[in-house]
Amino acid sequence: MSKYILRRFLLTLPVLLIVSIITFSIMQLAPGDPAAIVLGGDYIMYATPEEIEDVREAMGINKPPVVQYFNWLGGFFVGNLGESLFTTESVSLLVSQKIEATVSTVFSGIFIALVLGIPMGVLAGWKMNTWVDRAVMIFAVLGFAIPGFWLAFNLIFLFSLKLGWFPVFGFRSFFTDGPVEFFRYIALPAITLGVAFMALIARMTRSSLVEVLSEDYIRTARSKGLSERIILTRHALRAASMPIVTVIGLVFAAAVTGTVITETVFAIPGMGRMFVKAVGDRDFPIIQGLMMIFATSYVFLNLAVDILYAFLDPRVRYS
Repeated sequence: MSKYILRRFLLTLPVLLIVSIITFSIMQLAPGDPAAIVLGGDYIMYATPEEIEDVREAMGINKPPVVQYFNWLGGFFVGNLGESLFTTESVSLLVSQKIEATVSTVFSGIFIALVLGIPMGVLAGWKMNTWVDRAVMIFAVLGFAIPGFWLAFNLIFLFSLKLGWFPVFGFRSFFTDGPVEFFRYIALPAITLGVAFMALIARMTRSSLVEVLSEDYIRTARSKGLSERIILTRHALRAASMPIVTVIGLVFAAAVTGTVITETVFAIPGMGRMFVKAVGDRDFPIIQGLMMIFATSYVFLNLAVDILYAFLDPRVRYS
């Protein structure tokens, strides 16, 4: 098992290297001069060459792109993501201030998706071709079809403006503001983020379970007189878990980037909203740092899924 984990981890390193090259290259090719942004846009027309060169030297952009890349990559691995062009604050510090809101939103949304999606999919697969199955699948299709921003605005209108149960926007920390305020503020964003993922997990769980329930060993178990509950819990669910784990891993990875819309609509001070603002301001160090963080999270979440495969199916480690 340890050799399998080590091999999978080593395979992620070339992927991260390629991701870093693409991320850095995109910022290099993006229109706009960071020095002009620092000097105030139009002011660069009146700045002396010495002033412009001083700004470029201070930012390190007067060096060859290869040197800039390795300086940036080395800084990333030690937690130095550069400084914001506007506030001159450390990007790492800004990320540390926003990460709790993003992680809370992502995990709350995934929690709702798992708690509702897996039981719905199991129920639909177990009651295949019945009204229960059709009802669950209709709900799943609606979950896919409804745009996240549309759902968010309707949840705000109903539960915040009309009923007054939840705040319209904002975020409260679980540690400093307490669990009650935290859950009041995170409820609607979590539902918004979790609905589409819940529908995806339900559909995948249903499809995987239906396929397993048609296998010969399931019919053999029924012929031996085993109850449907034992067949479902002891035999079918574990065999059907591999595709479900795959889609859950993809959901986690998608939620990291999907939180951008949710944080923007609910004005949550997280990394997604910071990314949107940085794009509008052309704050290149923040954009570059967040892109790398999102990509790294995606890679390591897929690594975690690969490792989980080996625990669910011992045959995987030998492949």
